[in-house]
Amino acid sequence: MGGVTLWGAVSNALICLHLPPVPSACQTITPCLGPAQPFGGDQGLKFSIRPQQPYNDLPPGSSQDGDLKPPTEKVTRDLSSRAPRSLNLRVPDRPQAALNMGARLRPRQRRRRLLIKKTPAAAAAVPASSSAGAFVRPAPWAVDGHGVTLHRSQQERKRVMREACAKYRASSGRRAVTPRHVSRIFVEDRHRVLYCEVPKAGCSNWKRVLMVMAGLASSTADIQHNTVHYGGALRRLDTFDRQGILHRLGTYTKMLFVREPFERLVSAFRDKFEHPNSYYHPVFGKAILARYRANASREALRTGAGVRFPEFVQYLLDVHRPVGMDIHWDHVGRLCSPCLIDYDFVGKFESMEEDANFFLSLIRAPRNLTFPRFKDRHSQEARTTARIAHQYFAQLSALQRQRTYDFYYMDYLMFNYSKPFADLY
Repeated sequence: MGGVTLWGAVSNALICLHLPPVPSACQTITPCLGPAQPFGGDQGLKFSIRPQQPYNDLPPGSSQDGDLKPPTEKVTRDLSSRAPRSLNLRVPDRPQAALNMGARLRPRQRRRRLLIKKTPAAAAAVPASSSAGAFVRPAPWAVDGHGVTLHRSQQERKRVMREACAKYRASSGRRAVTPRHVSRIFVEDRHRVLYCEVPKAGCSNWKRVLMVMAGLASSTADIQHNTVHYGGALRRLDTFDRQGILHRLGTYTKMLFVREPFERLVSAFRDKFEHPNSYYHPVFGKAILARYRANASREALRTGAGVRFPEFVQYLLDVHRPVGMDIHWDHVGRLCSPCLIDYDFVGKFESMEEDANFFLSLIRAPRNLTFPRFKDRHSQEARTTARIAHQYFAQLSALQRQRTYDFYYMDYLMFNYSKPFADLY
């Protein structure tokens, strides 16, 4: 008995949610549909949010050098009986986009992968009548000719991503969003932004931007690397209760930035294994050298230093890895669940400055805030480019390159990246 009844308008229906006074961790929410009523303010489900406890802990999985690792404990409690309806901020009077399909990617048999590859990736232009629209109240520069081009690029990226998800998950039903699906999403409440962190795709600088937007710093240049990763200033979405998560997924602007998978992998290798590192060398390096290097020296086994790229790739492709997966080279599909969470903005590392500043204008961030250009770590070293990535992958056999491409195939498909080598199928 008792409880709270919550009402909100979604599309053309009125939804009421009756919550018992003490919901259990896995309890589902049953919607009650009724006639639509005028509903002012923001779209999406409206919840009464309980006051949150101050967040003073470090993000789970923080490593000793300030890098974040995925949580090892499997979280199984559901947040709802179905995936929340995401908020797509559209130009008014346009129909709402179809519900996002699919779910967290799971490994598939090679036959299924090959069947997917036989279907050409979508590349046609988005029709003018497409429901994949722009953000509400764009900044002035977003409606000029260049802004229109960037807007159309966003439409196309989201269309390709959704079609890839629909094709891959065509036979599966919708899945519930769990804390694991949102564990890499950072929250900025002042501007109502959710950012999914993809390591080695500008994540450190994006966290700096969010901290400035939140009023935690006056300039991105003032924030040190350890403060970004150790400080715990930015709260992650999985630290909110169920209602807080659903409310933000339904009403905040959701964005992620991605990077060409081979380049991202090489960037991670260079950062973690070619420089002194108090976490990746003793944890990953020792295990890799012990398993994949014949006659490894005692010194190498003691320190874990000196891992070579082919040895690192052997570890990556080994289904019985001696140590687990790491967020710096995990799939974007598993980090951000783009087939389950309908992201409003998809940026690319390759056009970072243009995409990032366009996004900041769309959410009406302070006009003097721009995305920082500086390299976060090893600033004297050249950024990983396509040319540098090719040099590293030239050390592998054709079969290893193919298997690595297969490993990241859904990332290539969802984000419309071209094959990095001509002999890949």
